[in-house]
Amino acid sequence: MKATEAKLLDFLKKSPQFVIPIYQRTYSWNEKECRQLWHDILRTGGNDTISSHFVGSIVYIEKGLSNLTSHEPMLVIDGQQRLTTVTLLIAALAKALSETEPVDGFSPRKLRNYYLLNPEEDGDRRYKLLLSQTDKASLVAIVSDSDQPKEPSLRVTGNFALFEMWIAGCKGELAAVCKGLAKLVVVDIALNRDQDNPQLIFESMNSTGRELSQADLIRNFILMVLKPQLQTQIYEQFWRPMEVDFGQEAYSVYFDSFMRHYLTVKTGEIPNVRDVYEAFKAYARSPVTAQAGVQALVKDIRSFARYFCAMGLGAETDADLKLAFHDLRELKVDVAYPFLLDLYHDYATGLLAKQDFLAAVRLIEAYVFRRAICAIPTNSLNKTFATFIKSLKKDRYLESIQAHLLGLPSYRRFPSDDEFQRDLQTRDLYNFPRRSYWLRRLENHGHKECVAVDEYTIEHILPQNENLSSAWKTALGPDWQRIQQTWLHTLGNLTLTGYNSEYSDRSFTEKRDMEGGFKESPLRLNAELGQVEQWNETAIQKRAKRLAGIAMEVWKTPSLSAETLVKYDPKVTTAAGYAINDHPNLLVGSMRELFEAFRKEVMALDPCVTVVLLIVIPIFLVNQL
Repeated sequence: MKATEAKLLDFLKKSPQFVIPIYQRTYSWNEKECRQLWHDILRTGGNDTISSHFVGSIVYIEKGLSNLTSHEPMLVIDGQQRLTTVTLLIAALAKALSETEPVDGFSPRKLRNYYLLNPEEDGDRRYKLLLSQTDKASLVAIVSDSDQPKEPSLRVTGNFALFEMWIAGCKGELAAVCKGLAKLVVVDIALNRDQDNPQLIFESMNSTGRELSQADLIRNFILMVLKPQLQTQIYEQFWRPMEVDFGQEAYSVYFDSFMRHYLTVKTGEIPNVRDVYEAFKAYARSPVTAQAGVQALVKDIRSFARYFCAMGLGAETDADLKLAFHDLRELKVDVAYPFLLDLYHDYATGLLAKQDFLAAVRLIEAYVFRRAICAIPTNSLNKTFATFIKSLKKDRYLESIQAHLLGLPSYRRFPSDDEFQRDLQTRDLYNFPRRSYWLRRLENHGHKECVAVDEYTIEHILPQNENLSSAWKTALGPDWQRIQQTWLHTLGNLTLTGYNSEYSDRSFTEKRDMEGGFKESPLRLNAELGQVEQWNETAIQKRAKRLAGIAMEVWKTPSLSAETLVKYDPKVTTAAGYAINDHPNLLVGSMRELFEAFRKEVMALDPCVTVVLLIVIPIFLVNQL
């Protein structure tokens, strides 16, 4: 390794060409980083007492052997973001200067021929900086002042537009910009191909600029060590299609999460969000994965990425599955993705029939929604789904999923119909985090012609206004305040309407009979409201019960016979037939009375509470074993 300090512009001028290898991430700086660089340049350029401004290092390795007559491009290991951003700024400056030269050496022709182009070269060799894939075409179009490609790089074109805007804001006073650019300093680090390890250096130097994502590190880990021909083959055949499937913005947002789900599927362990890269390296180096080879690994990642895009990004082509995945996304059931990825793999390979897969997805939706309605803590869900697949019998796929859900105990349970119906009717659903979800599902259940719920607003039949009109107070009776406080935001009092502003705080009969009122509403949620004579506590409770009945069909509980469930019961031979009375010395005297009182109160809390007798071996016995 050889490191020297250099003025950035001198460094660009003497270098024949920088190429961003295919294993590097795409250009990712946004307005925040660009604005910081712009302010640093203006501050430095406008102050003669500041001689230089350090912007980081440029680490590169020659693509091949160079000699006096032929200079090979340099492959950039670290510094792509700075090189690209400065190139965009210089291109915007050259375009704005026209034929002026505010500072010696900063004419449009010199800027282009020194720092953007190799004017005597043709083809790709003409450009000082070549990015990868979509970024490449957009930067080439900017530097050559030509039309952008059909699908331009959002970051490249967006940041170029920012620099154009900021330069225009200088109103021709560009001397500070030119002087600031001239003062930028980098550390020029050239690697020796035979002696330096680019991967280790890359990892150790990822501490400046915009932090690399876990997915960026994984891609580099896979591709960087391969021979160029195999590197290109694997990237173009497997990795690039993944990037395209995710899309420019979604790739940077979701790919890290996908890799975490993928590793959970493969290892059964949930990596820490910040340790996905380390977990991947351990998985890639495991004997079985290493023996299969890099190509098999990347091909597998590609397949699971396709499943994730179908479920998580709306890329599914089957209409029924597409709608089911959409409902899951609205519920934000990210913790279920490891299990669902495994299911999708079996569906894609023909092991799981489509209808069973669809039914399984709907069961997961019902499980998560019922738990949310019943206010069951979610902190166990990630482990529940991470280990779910181990409990299945794939020759009886759907049946074993149903049995496993029904067998989940305590805080991991699938809420019963009684528990779900009870809580659904009394829960504050107006302030429920995803209220548009449950309203849409209730309204559209069983209908092929779905209503676009987003086009409507949520309506409180009994108004929210604390100062109710005399008509409302009369309708509710002397206990109107309690009724309003108790039922205002609950299922029975909520509906959808396109006439929210017209309804306002009108009386129920006015809302019912007016033009566009409940009598004329085409919505299923408003069915029967046109026949209600008076809106009071009884009417709210009656409607809530009716809608809760529909909800039982929307979010169904698994249905298996007792005989079938017995086949999935764990055989606990050690505890069979035991009761508390089999341990007379365990609870004696007043302790027994206290225990019985405590058990009675706990059992009365909820019908879902059960008693499981555990056998405890005293420590002194364990020590003797």
